[in-house]
Amino acid sequence: MEAESRIERPPILFAHRGGKADAPENTIEAFSLALSNHATGLESDARLTKCGNVVLHHDRHYGRLFWRRQVKNNVLDALPSTIPTLEKFFSTINGNFDLSLDVKDSESTYNILAIAERFSFPLKRLWLCHPDIEKITAWRACNADVRLINSTAIDRIKEGPERRLATLKEIGVDAFNLHFSEWNEGLVSLCHRFEVRSFAWDAQEERQIKYLLKIGVDGIYSDHVRKMSEMWSEYQNKNSKVS
Repeated sequence: MEAESRIERPPILFAHRGGKADAPENTIEAFSLALSNHATGLESDARLTKCGNVVLHHDRHYGRLFWRRQVKNNVLDALPSTIPTLEKFFSTINGNFDLSLDVKDSESTYNILAIAERFSFPLKRLWLCHPDIEKITAWRACNADVRLINSTAIDRIKEGPERRLATLKEIGVDAFNLHFSEWNEGLVSLCHRFEVRSFAWDAQEERQIKYLLKIGVDGIYSDHVRKMSEMWSEYQNKNSKVS
């Protein structure tokens, strides 16, 4: 039996860290290449420097071996030029895409929103991701338009998935993000019953992506952008012939 219709079609194909299988992660080069490879969404990590700049970098530290520094303890000029600011991202990357940011420093949220508005990036295409529901609730209270994602794992949900999804709907969270291995058709349908989108991360193999498309997830995060877009095209062609 086919999964029920998605809340949004087609699913968003997020290039995880810009599609790090194809270019250095979280770089302008990676983001540009991902869009060329038909990603419909870009994903990165947002951190705040000591001087208040939002930068796109996954790790808490930067540098190698014995020369490791924390991003939050250093000013922008001390960081490598390969770590882009969010301002540089918006001023350089053009196109029609969604942007998912894993908010590593929760205090950077208001800076992120201000920067997005300054560059006229539509907040309905900006997804802010965090595991803490209380923080997400506060973000919703300060902005009604930005998209919010609760990223977690099933074994961390003491109240169970159904109660969690009811809470997410109540506070206005848009998506529920789990590792690809935790998704099944029933859980996707449960998300849709509560009008919450189903997002899956770490889908790297063809079989994984095909399975997620089959059960009807609303968003996929992958390092392999071309593979992901090809699997989506194949899925569309297959289903158009059936219909």
